Amino acid sequence: MQNTNLNIGFSEMEQFLRKDRKYFTKQDIIDYAIEKDIKMANFRYIANDGKLKALNFVLHSPDYLDQILTTGERIDGSSIFPFMEAGSSDLYVIPKYSTAYMNPFTEEPTIELLCGYFDFEGKPLKSSPEYILRKANAEFKKNTGLVFHALGELEYYIYTDKESNFMFPTTDQKGYHEAPPYAKFEFIRTEAMKLLAECGGKIKYGHSEVGSFSDDEFYYEQQEIEFLPTDPITAVEQMVLGK
Repeated sequence: MQNTNLNIGFSEMEQFLRKDRKYFTKQDIIDYAIEKDIKMANFRYIANDGKLKALNFVLHSPDYLDQILTTGERIDGSSIFPFMEAGSSDLYVIPKYSTAYMNPFTEEPTIELLCGYFDFEGKPLKSSPEYILRKANAEFKKNTGLVFHALGELEYYIYTDKESNFMFPTTDQKGYHEAPPYAKFEFIRTEAMKLLAECGGKIKYGHSEVGSFSDDEFYYEQQEIEFLPTDPITAVEQMVLGK
């Protein structure tokens, strides 16, 4: 019998709802929260500094969850974007259902949702980076007839003292696709890939990179995790979550 789990997604919510996250609805999220007895939710949104901000909710009733999923919540835009003045800074963060995932790090089971910015009239905030990217993407498609896809790569180093890794050393600048025992930190990379997938990331692959090197004290191992090509908004969201 064919295993259809591979056709859905890796995250817990995708497996439970039996659908790809891009098809999540508000009712899907409510049903999941009720079935799993989820008591917490976080709204996440990208500020001007590129960091993910957080707004925490206690889910004391299904009706309250329905409310915040429908109307979002008001925030002070002048504390998020430096170009907004305090006197006219009311913004709303509205959750995007397709971004919902279970936070793998919180002690209390918590649903996370990425949000978009809307102004006090309920219209998308035209000065937000996401709106500008959406507009540029739409113009590209309109003018070329093509669909633009993007992907992100997370490249980073893990280092340790040389004395604890003196056996089977990797030659400097020769670490491309190296495997254990010559690569020391594959176990960290694969754990990171698993956690990213649980958060909804669509990963292409991971591997050790060429730039490993050492000095007198430390061994530095370069790693890479690459995502699958997707629309530019999703590509940005995956990179922010990954970081």
